[in-house]
Amino acid sequence: MQIAGKVVVVTGGGNGIGQALCEAFHKAGAAKVVVADLDQARAEAVAASIGGAAFKCDVANEADIKHVIEETERQFGPIDLFCSNAGIGGGFDPVAENAGGSSDEPFMKSWMIHVMAHVYAARHLVPRYRARGGGYFLNTISAAGLLSQVGSPAYSATKHGAVGFAESLAIAHKAHNIRVSILCPQGVATNMLRGLPEGPQSADGNLSPEQVAKDALQGIEQETFLILPHPQVIDYMRKKTENYDRWIGGMAKIQAKLRETFGGKA
Repeated sequence: MQIAGKVVVVTGGGNGIGQALCEAFHKAGAAKVVVADLDQARAEAVAASIGGAAFKCDVANEADIKHVIEETERQFGPIDLFCSNAGIGGGFDPVAENAGGSSDEPFMKSWMIHVMAHVYAARHLVPRYRARGGGYFLNTISAAGLLSQVGSPAYSATKHGAVGFAESLAIAHKAHNIRVSILCPQGVATNMLRGLPEGPQSADGNLSPEQVAKDALQGIEQETFLILPHPQVIDYMRKKTENYDRWIGGMAKIQAKLRETFGGKA
């Protein structure tokens, strides 16, 4: 899909990858870029810089996503591309005393933002896309959804869930000309990453949000399901499936190093 002339929505568009996506789509000639973010001031600032529109949106709230979709289409016309990009990095415990954690909170919060937000977008856009003959979803996930995230079971589990839902979305609606891409980088130099303990997600270098957005734009133009800004990830995926036990062992060694670094017991 070519972005020129299209109406695009980006959740989590006020910072990081989301902001870079908004700017990239604007440069590519989008008719209107809608910046949706929990931080309304940041959404408005990004929108003002690109001639876009801003909405406050908590993606964990179905009503907020429904409102963004309805108001975008009422004001600017049919949405061509919906980028479900918002994410959080909570629940990180590099020592990993207990993968089950001590409460439901980090799992449930991650579930709502990393999985249900994608579900809500599909729930309210698929009928519209089908009625007009097609549309596009870009879901920002993470290489953690394909591999794992040492130090955060909540992040890892919900990102895997996001990949599974995106696969279902693509499979169920390929016949309806609804296309899906998942954006799965490793480390990206954002405020979210800077707020986390240093870990294996940065082992292959932290890309700039602008580079990730450039890769996303290329993937959308080519209508590629899996977009990997860090090409090394495909090799890691092969190694994982070729010998799962060996892969688990290697990841456990990374966990042991994190425990040593952060003062826990191996």
